[in-house]
Parts: sequence; structure tokens; C-alpha cells
Amino acid sequence: MKTTVDYPVMTRPEPIGSYSPEDVVFLLKDISQSMGESGTEEREKAIQAGIHYSEMLPQEYKPSDEYMRIFHSSLHDSAEKLAVAVGVVAERIIENKGQNLVLVSLARAGTPIGILIKRYLEYAYNLWLPHYSISIIRGKGIDEHAIRYILQQHPGQSLQFIDGWTGKGAITKELQAACDSFAGKYSVHLPGEPAVVADPGHCVSLYGTREDFLIPSACLNSTVSGLVSRTVHRDDVVGEFDYHGAKFYTELKEEDVSYLFIETIAGLYPYIIEKVQQKKRNDVSTPPAWKGMREVAEIARRFSIDSMHRIKPGVGETTRVLLRRVPWKILIHPAYRENLKHVLLLAEDRGVPVEVYPDMSYSCCGLIKRMGRED
Repeated sequence: MKTTVDYPVMTRPEPIGSYSPEDVVFLLKDISQSMGESGTEEREKAIQAGIHYSEMLPQEYKPSDEYMRIFHSSLHDSAEKLAVAVGVVAERIIENKGQNLVLVSLARAGTPIGILIKRYLEYAYNLWLPHYSISIIRGKGIDEHAIRYILQQHPGQSLQFIDGWTGKGAITKELQAACDSFAGKYSVHLPGEPAVVADPGHCVSLYGTREDFLIPSACLNSTVSGLVSRTVHRDDVVGEFDYHGAKFYTELKEEDVSYLFIETIAGLYPYIIEKVQQKKRNDVSTPPAWKGMREVAEIARRFSIDSMHRIKPGVGETTRVLLRRVPWKILIHPAYRENLKHVLLLAEDRGVPVEVYPDMSYSCCGLIKRMGRED
């Protein structure tokens, strides 16, 4: 299989973010000085009016006490579960792909998970794999310049894409389409399925669990992701041969808990190895069935929602809707109610209606308000 690209040597990336390059190298252009931010409602209206979400940056503030309470509480409650799930997906990667790998996280949610997988493989296998974080944008595809750089730096090695979790599976489909496009252009066939910690949408075969539980990094923005923003692709700030852009929030250095998150989870690895092996034996991996996508289509029908982009299934995405978007209502599965205290609290604080909805495999689902009229 061809694993090299005949293309001029790509520019070596400039440092960005608060992670050590020993943990991850961001293939991103720092656009901190060339792009402003948009308020939540302003951005929501623009997105629903047709402006692509990657052409705007959401405002990022110093995390509130509310954000931090949820983060520390979820970190305390789910640390072992997350460590085991990371171990399981890391083991499945090695089992399925071997050890001649380059880890490629999808910025931004995939980056801390990629570091945790890299750290697990270092601990369990004494295996030191290169790890990059690159941009993928729904509707625009993957950063091909970043892919070419990785292939030129690591000829003959396979790429393993990594993301945090699945919702509807939109990014999984985007990645598959991007890899097909890349193969058509360069005759280089990349594995178009990401590995994830949690796959409640049943979208992938490389996962740590299909349980819909809160991964603590979903509670915060850049301050748990190396102080890097969501990725940006706008012609006036990202040139033809640039990597996709991102902002580096150096002003939030004092609030940065990126390594608190990493060290808390990685510090558990010596104690959970046996649990990883047991879970891997008992929880046999099954192929994707795209169950979540069918459930989201039914939610759209039942609630007369005209855009699937306004439906955000899973506890991580629901949390983000409540913290970062303009929510309309929250659906919760009654069987998971005890595990959704933070969702119920946030919904109450923001005055967002909560509706019991048992017909989904997710624990909850966030519905975004349609802007410009009353739903």
C-alpha cells in the first residue's frame, strides 16, 4: 500500500498550545492576532443563517466556578472508568493495527484523548509513538497539508486517527469522505475510521466503551485542550498552503488544567491494567451499526426539527450545548437520570426545559434553539 506523497516538503509547524511536543505536535497555524471572536447568540444566528461554523471563533472566557465544579466532579467520578476505556481502545488499536503507527488526533476534542492513548501505550508496551493533532471540519474535510506533512515525516508508517467520542457520527463520515478524497488525489489510502473512547452512536469498531458517560474534557473549552481554540478555516486568515488555523489562549494560562486532566487519568494506568484486559475480553468489539444516526433522525421527525445540526446527542454534546450554545430543550433517558445531575443542574440554571425521552441509546440529547423565530 502506498504511504508516501510526491509533494513539495511541507513547512515545519510552529509551536502552539500548552502541551509538551513530547505528548503532541499541533499541525495548526496560530491565528491569534488575525481573528476576533463572536458571542454565543451572534454566532448561533450566523451559523443558522448559513455562515460556516469554522469561519467564526466562539468567545472563550475564564472558566466560571460552575464550569470548574462540573469538571472536577466529573473527573473525580469518572477517572477510573475513563482510564479503563482509554486502555481498552489503545489495546484494540494495537491488536488491529500493529505497532508501526502514527497517532493522529482530530483537534480539538481528540487531542487530550490521543495523549492519553499515547501515554497508555508507553506504559503498557514501552512503545513511543509519534502523535500529531490536526484539523477536520464538518463540510470542509480534513487538513490535507497536515496529512502530507505527517506522511513525509513518517514514510511507511500507518496513521491511526483518534477522536474523543461519537455523537451522530458526522465527523466519522467526514473523515471517511476525506480519506476517500485523499486517495483519489494522491493514491494514498488512509484508514478512515477513528478510534474513540466512547461510541454511544455505534459509529466505529475501535472504541473503549459504548456507554454514554461524561468525559471530563467535554466540560471545558481550551483550558483542558492545551489552550487551543476550535479550528478555523477562512480564506482571509488561512492561506492556500497554510495549516488550518487555531487561536492560542495564552491569557488563560493560569486557568489551564490540561495536564491536571492528563496526569489524573494516566496516573491510574498501573492500577487498571487487569480491568482493561477483563473488559476487552468481556466486551467484544462489534461493527458499526449507526444506531445513533437513526435515533437522531427520529428525534428530528418527532420534534419537527429542520436541521440535524441542531440535534446534539450524548452527554458530552449535551453538556456543550448547555455551556456554549443556545439550547431549546434537553431530552433525557430515564434510566440514566442519576448520572445526569450536572445536566439537570445546568438546564435548571439556564431555564431550559427537560423532557423524558426513553427511545434512544444515548443518556441525553441537547436540542439547539432555532434562531429568528419561536419553536
